[in-house]
Amino acid sequence: MNIIDIILKKRDGNKLSNQEIAFFVKGVTDGSLPDYQISAFLMAAFLKDMDTEETACLTMEMARSGCMFDFSEIKGFKADKHSTGGVADTTTLVLAPLVASTGVPVIKMSGRGLGFSGGTIDKLESIPGFNVNVTEEEAIAFAKQSNIVLMSQTDNLTPADKKLYALRDVTGTVDSIPLIAGSIMSKKIAAGADGIVLDVKCGSGAFMQTLDSAKTLATIMVDMGRHVGRKVTAVISGMDQPLGMNIGNSLEVIEAIEVLKGNVSGDLLDVSLTLGAHMLLLAERVNTVSEGKDLLQSHIKNGMGLAKFHELLVQQGGNPEIINNYSLLPLAKCKELVCCQKDGYLNHMDTALIGRASLETGAGRAFKEQPLDFGAGIIMKKRLGDFIKKGEPLAEIYASTDVQCASAADYLQQAITIGEDKQPLPPLILEII
Repeated sequence: MNIIDIILKKRDGNKLSNQEIAFFVKGVTDGSLPDYQISAFLMAAFLKDMDTEETACLTMEMARSGCMFDFSEIKGFKADKHSTGGVADTTTLVLAPLVASTGVPVIKMSGRGLGFSGGTIDKLESIPGFNVNVTEEEAIAFAKQSNIVLMSQTDNLTPADKKLYALRDVTGTVDSIPLIAGSIMSKKIAAGADGIVLDVKCGSGAFMQTLDSAKTLATIMVDMGRHVGRKVTAVISGMDQPLGMNIGNSLEVIEAIEVLKGNVSGDLLDVSLTLGAHMLLLAERVNTVSEGKDLLQSHIKNGMGLAKFHELLVQQGGNPEIINNYSLLPLAKCKELVCCQKDGYLNHMDTALIGRASLETGAGRAFKEQPLDFGAGIIMKKRLGDFIKKGEPLAEIYASTDVQCASAADYLQQAITIGEDKQPLPPLILEII
């Protein structure tokens, strides 16, 4: 079998066999294929697409390229969740302890942030002492003890995807739905969960900016998961404004704790409850989504969700005192208030630009190895549909320098549209697949 023949076959729009895809993934994994041939394949797949069968094969080959985790000795249905990325998307820190507090094991491997999309692992590492580098043996022990593990992806998890992801980022092939689906689902399948709830973001702050493209991605991933014996549900949720009010690592940890304390309502809570309820439904812990939401709400009111978060902190070395003392978390020293420049309704946010503003503060990464300022970020003061008077605060910016604050403020002002007439609010939950 020859890689050039495989590239030419896909370049001409023909369907690849399982054997040809397996040959390609093996060459990526063992290093026998040079980057230029891998990149040529990726561009051919980007331009000519891959059908469901090809995508499923690519996914399983990537999943098998490294360690396949086995959590079968943990009793019960193991639930997982994945988001396609967004701004102020802190749902994992809210729903994981809530779902685990109902008795459903949550073993979640997460990644770091890149660009405007924040990473759960970065948020956890902003907590003093928290250890995200958990082995498979430790994960099993933790899950048996507490029903919850939040950990970074291990080096031997889907090594083929790591190589392909890095090359997609520099070859203009990121926005291929089959390649996105394969990347996400290979990690989820290898991570060993019985059921997965996918949060597919759609809007100005998402990779999928239209509902049609979000539905296509969601449908492919759901079909793929079911094809390999996993229970999968996809929730398409809006990303036309930051999901929460806090953007940045330690700031998002604070907001998650406030949600678990019952002090915060709104979009972050609503999406967390929706995703968590579908996790409970897959696990057959509840019979309806409504029942699931009610159960999770009750575990906020009775403190069981917050108690589970406390247990997670102790288990993985984090300082549990942060729950009642936010000053133990990092906060950048420079602060700038961004104010509205005229009276009117907040009618539009370019959420990707707001994410870029947070990147300017030091809260995000422009490249993979870039260090983060865990105490940097933005606290939004207004939501879509709010009437704002000139001079009222739109946001607070935190960064290490005044220059970073000023740069972030410029991006933030560009991202906000104020109008005389109030526009209809975009829906938060667009579709369930």
